[in-house]
This record gives sequence, structure tokens and C-alpha cells, in this order.
Amino acid sequence: MNKSATLQHSVAAARPAARPTPKVEHPGAEALRMFLRNPSAIAGMAMLLLILLVAIAGPWVYPADPFEIRSAPLTPPFSEEAWLGSDYLGRDVFTTLIYGGRATLLVGAVAALLSVAIGITLGAFAGYYGGKVDAALMRVTEFFQVLPALLFAMVVVTLFSPSLVTVTLAIGIVSWTGTARLTRAEFLKYRGLEFVRAERAIGAGNARIIWKVILPNALPPLVVSATLAVGAAILFEAGLSFLGLGDPNQMSWGLMIGSSRQYVLSCWWAVAFPGAAIFFTVLAVSLIGDGLNDALNPKLRER
Repeated sequence: MNKSATLQHSVAAARPAARPTPKVEHPGAEALRMFLRNPSAIAGMAMLLLILLVAIAGPWVYPADPFEIRSAPLTPPFSEEAWLGSDYLGRDVFTTLIYGGRATLLVGAVAALLSVAIGITLGAFAGYYGGKVDAALMRVTEFFQVLPALLFAMVVVTLFSPSLVTVTLAIGIVSWTGTARLTRAEFLKYRGLEFVRAERAIGAGNARIIWKVILPNALPPLVVSATLAVGAAILFEAGLSFLGLGDPNQMSWGLMIGSSRQYVLSCWWAVAFPGAAIFFTVLAVSLIGDGLNDALNPKLRER
């Protein structure tokens, strides 16, 4: 072997081996992995899926009229006539619990969606444009924020007659202020950054910058807010129904509690079972929201 070949062999032996390029994980995949590693979030997801399954498939598996009188009034639970007992009219609590979940969950989801849509729209415009637009929209937000939300919702429902539509609209109209302030803060943070300036420099319009550039980056905290808004809307609907302002033609968990509140001592099961359903539903949504917050927040993700 000549000297040149020996020198090349020595250099190759002394050269460090090339390190493999580390694989960069997609933020969405990383967030999903962190979410699935959270036991509380998985427990909340399992509870919510079970509740949704019972509410959606229950009426098909167990077809019945929730307003039908099926046994003697005030029948205690775990009896042959009524598995979970009957209320003061003789309506089966098990049947009303299954059918009431549909209305409660539907109102909670749609009202939360409406609330988040209003809050994101107003907050995005306020945070992006600033100046007089920001001042005007924030005055509107403060006006709705200082109003007693329950009282205002009661007025709206009373004026337009109680129904699922009016209850949903009333909850959505009075509960968007927190989302609006959060969205405004996110847009104020992002609107002056370089990638937004670059989009503006290449001629992108305001609509594109708002909805396709800034909003996707501001979504993580808004997703958490939207998740928690579902639980708040469910509690809001239960409160209105408890006060007698729910749809009397649609069975809901709040209506079950409200109609039996005078018989709570002699018919505790008619109040306890729908109350437990509301509790576990809101608990499941809260656990999912906490899990999403931990998974989508980079600072919490590094702990």
C-alpha cells in the first residue's frame, strides 16, 4: 500500500461518523402524544364517549316516550316497575335520563359553538385592527360582561318563548366575552411578528391574514376555551331549565331536576340521577380541557 492510500485511510479513520439527522416531530403529533399520556384526559374522554353513546344510541335500543306515565308515582329505584324509580308523576327516571341527555348535550355543544364563533370573530377584529375598532368592540364586550348573564338569558328566553332554539341562542349570546378577550390578546401578540409582516408585504389581504395566518397560530388556547365552554353551557342550560325556562316539550336533565325540586326529600332519585349525569359530563369536559391545555401549551409540555 502506497503512502497516499495509507494517508487517506488514516484521515477516514480519524473522521467522526456522521450523526443521523434527528427526526422533528410534527407539533400536532406531539400534542396528541402528550394528550394520550395524560391519564386524567383519557379518563375524561372515556366518560364523555360513554355518555354520548348512551345519549345517541339509547333511544334506538330502548325506544319509549320520556313523558309517558309508566308506573306509580314516587316508585323507589331498583324496583321491578322502574329500574331507577319514577318521579312524582310516574315517569320512568331511566327513560327520561336517556332521552334528556340528547337535549342537554345538543344545547351545550351548539351554544358553546355559537359563543366561541362570536367571541373569536369580535376578538380577532379588535386585536388585528386596533385603534377605534378595538375600542368600540371592547366597549361592547364590557357591556355584555357586566350584565348578569343568567338574568339576561332569562329575559331573552321569556321574550321569545322557551324552546331549545331560544335557550341555545340565549346561552351563546351571553357567554362569548371570555373568548373574545382571549382572542384579542392572541391577535395583539401575533399581528406585529415577522411572518405576519411578510404576508402583508407580499400583498395578502386582511381577511387572509386574520383567518389563515394569525388564527391557526392562535388556536391552541382557543381550543381549550371552546372545550370548557361546552361544560359551562351545559350548566347554564340546566340552570334555566331548573328555573322553569327550558323547553317543556323536550326532556332534559335540567328539566328533570327542576320539575322534581319540590319532591327532593320524598323523591331524591329523580333529582340525584340527572344531577349526577350533569356532574360527570361537566367533569369529563373539564378533564379533556385540562388535558388539551397541557398538550397544546409548549411551556407546560416541557415539564
